[in-house]
Amino acid sequence: MTDSETTLDPVLISVMANRLDGIVREMTNTLLRSARSAVISSARDFSCCLVTGDDKLLAAAEGLPVHIFGCHIQTENMRKYHEGDIQRGDAYLDNDPYGGNTHPADHTFMVPVFFEGEHMFTAVSKCHMADIGNSIPSSYFVRAKDVYEEGALVFPGVRIQRDFKNIEDIMRMCRARIRVPDQWYGDYLAGLGSARIAERRLEAFCEKYGKETVKAFMKEWFNYSERRMIDNIRRLPKANLVNKGRSDPLEGVLPDGLELTVKIDIDPDEAHIHVDLSDNPPSVDAGMNTSLGAATSAVVGAVFNARDKDLPRNEGAFRRLSFTYAEDSVVGAPKFPHSCSVATTNVAERLVNITQSAFAQLGDGMGLSEGGAGLGAGMAVISGHDERRGGEAYVNRLMLSTNGGPASPEADGWVNYAIPVIAGLMYRDSVEVDELKHPIRVESLSLVTDSAGAGRRRGAPAQQIEYGPTDGAMTSIISCDGQHAAPRGAVGGHAGTAGETWLIEDGTQPSRLPNVAQVHLQPGQRIRGRDSSGGGYGDPLDREPERVLLDVLEGWETREKALDIYGVAFSGEIDDETLAIDAAATEARRSEIRETRAP
Repeated sequence: MTDSETTLDPVLISVMANRLDGIVREMTNTLLRSARSAVISSARDFSCCLVTGDDKLLAAAEGLPVHIFGCHIQTENMRKYHEGDIQRGDAYLDNDPYGGNTHPADHTFMVPVFFEGEHMFTAVSKCHMADIGNSIPSSYFVRAKDVYEEGALVFPGVRIQRDFKNIEDIMRMCRARIRVPDQWYGDYLAGLGSARIAERRLEAFCEKYGKETVKAFMKEWFNYSERRMIDNIRRLPKANLVNKGRSDPLEGVLPDGLELTVKIDIDPDEAHIHVDLSDNPPSVDAGMNTSLGAATSAVVGAVFNARDKDLPRNEGAFRRLSFTYAEDSVVGAPKFPHSCSVATTNVAERLVNITQSAFAQLGDGMGLSEGGAGLGAGMAVISGHDERRGGEAYVNRLMLSTNGGPASPEADGWVNYAIPVIAGLMYRDSVEVDELKHPIRVESLSLVTDSAGAGRRRGAPAQQIEYGPTDGAMTSIISCDGQHAAPRGAVGGHAGTAGETWLIEDGTQPSRLPNVAQVHLQPGQRIRGRDSSGGGYGDPLDREPERVLLDVLEGWETREKALDIYGVAFSGEIDDETLAIDAAATEARRSEIRETRAP
């Protein structure tokens, strides 16, 4: 239990906490506006945060859930690797999945911040790079049997600047190996510049308030956050929750996929939640192993999804959470040289789903359903040579279509959800900007009618995209994991729909592609991909008829589904704007459906 007494004015604590969040948002805007690759500058696949000098997560603002937990492990390793030799003007690069990072694609830039000679903070910018030197033109490699086949350049807490100047040996190493060196270097400068912005702002922050006040603030902010978490957990019932899920099969490697298990022990008396992840498979000979940082971030994010939305995400709140892992496990404990190439997606997405939906076992009003999962065709990595620019090489991760979000007890699923580990915090690419940057044409992008998981609160619908190259060959690498088991509903809500991917060739019918695919497209050929939708929450017969009417008018649901699943009957027609709820017929239809359910 923390000491509830404070030495600082609560208003001052609030002002200082918001100032730190403002610094993180300035880091975010700097990176968003200065990065070169679309995966960062358009899709916003990056996160910024502040860590204390003694390695406690302090402020994350709107960082992606999967990126944040683990940054403090990276800064701890940075200090361990360079003990006694860290100084102002340094910067460090870490993307080691065995040392706290998520996966090798996430290049983490760390800048130690000093005030009056003391290491007070570390500013952290974590960016998903479009190319990291993998053996295939993608920063995701699901089929990599180990780190050697994956081929990524790995930097375990490596110093990249001293006295604010680049260490050119590292720059040359990256340029010699990465397919798009100028693009990478632009992203490198953006990530580093983001952290340097924080350095200047934090120095001013310390100058304004003084070292001792800043130290007192950090202590009391963590204690306040812990008290908030204690109060939240004590409002839960004592329970032991167990939930399971399964990843997609991986042809030739994992024919049955991976069965995943999360066990949650809620102890309101001790105000503590323990998550046991030890009942999971051993590491696999594929890129699906989920690093400690990615697995724990996924579960922590899901726990917060299922709790009050305004709980602080920092060291103080995390004190009330603990975890158990197996040895050499695909979840949170893979050992070198097992690859963690897709640690932030496939298995991590399933962990989010089964954790947040486990809380729904506590009853109506708790937890969420499962959200749509998988990096489908609209989130593929495309590569090739752009003939419009003299054959210049390009590699980029798309973020054009996304999965549907899960329903909660209070709200329908978000259309902009993307995947469970980012929960709506990334941006959708601009179709026009992607077409300007790359030789690609997007033929269509739409929501899929009748795809959403029905419920009192409805999951978000699936999305469908179709695209292909305008000139020259294009490789599309799809790392999808959402095409077999549909996202499940909760508390009587219906499941959503799974995704699918097709190859379209001139004069032929579309041919179904496997969930994980590497496709070489020629001009005239196209990829069509449908993402998965979100599961519903609660009985569909309890959905307000007015909401069902709006769904039909918007084209998200058909009249047939409204009548068959939601039990809502209409009079009139959409075309002449006379569609209206038939209250008597709706009451009769819902009674009829309920009678058919009776044992």
